[in-house]
Amino acid sequence: MLDSAARRLIDPPLDRAGAILARLGVSADWVTLAGLVPGAGAVWALGAGEFAIALVLILLNRLADGLDGAVARHTRLTDFGGYLDIVSDFVFYAAVPVGFALADPARNALPAAVLLLAFMGTASAFLAFATIAAKRGLSTRARGRKSFYYLGGLAEGTETILVFLAACLMPRYFPWIAYGYALLCAATVVGRVAMARRHFRDPDDGGDARGGGSGAGGPGRRDG
Repeated sequence: MLDSAARRLIDPPLDRAGAILARLGVSADWVTLAGLVPGAGAVWALGAGEFAIALVLILLNRLADGLDGAVARHTRLTDFGGYLDIVSDFVFYAAVPVGFALADPARNALPAAVLLLAFMGTASAFLAFATIAAKRGLSTRARGRKSFYYLGGLAEGTETILVFLAACLMPRYFPWIAYGYALLCAATVVGRVAMARRHFRDPDDGGDARGGGSGAGGPGRRDG
């Protein structure tokens, strides 16, 4: 929901930084992989109860996620880059709740599991839509230049990062934050399924919205 507005604010400085890195010969894929280092560090910090450190590392991971796309736009957009980008994003999104569960298993394990279930729902609704959209030749630039169709919703990347930061700032409230965001993710899944039914209904299918198979896809190379 907030990704479009966030893009307008962060794209200009990221684009300038990406141009500099591209001139220095830095690969967009290496920026993506480098972002996994603070991402893994954030999980360790959360598990150790170092929430301020985790907050900084989460922000560094997201900075790398924005920079890889900016570098790619000044070099070359690739399908593998888009694939690597989305895999890295989803691994990171799943890892952060695990970090909170490690910090206090008795209190946080169930809320973290519920949040991971919600993430599975939003991810599958997103990726399946992108796969069938590619099959049908659909595209959009509503959220920047992407390799794949980027379907929005109430719970997008910006909202997820804000939730992670709020949980770092108020770790004792993680269960309530997790449950609340899981509900928002559930609403996003419902909205994406409704969107899919509108986009993918065949004119002669008699109301049956089933399309082809399922698969993986996502926001492609690459702008975070």
